[in-house]
Amino acid sequence: MTEQTKKRNARKIRTGVVTSDKMEKTAVVMITRRFPHPLYGKQITRTTRVKAQDDLGAATGDTVRISETRPLSKTKRWRVIEIIERAE
Repeated sequence: MTEQTKKRNARKIRTGVVTSDKMEKTAVVMITRRFPHPLYGKQITRTTRVKAQDDLGAATGDTVRISETRPLSKTKRWRVIEIIERAE
């Protein structure tokens, strides 16, 4: 493996919920992470909203797995790689 191939394989993969699918081929995904407060230990929830290239047709409420990719547009830096669970 070359140096560039190792870097390419080290892309971030996150799981989140689609909050908007109103754009063409773009989904807004909300990523939630939980961690203990550094001093007090209470669980803290932080959410991040990212835009992802959606060629699979994910709908609002779907749980999806997204992967980091090269910049696809001004704000789009992620790609939907799998729909884990469809919304009911």
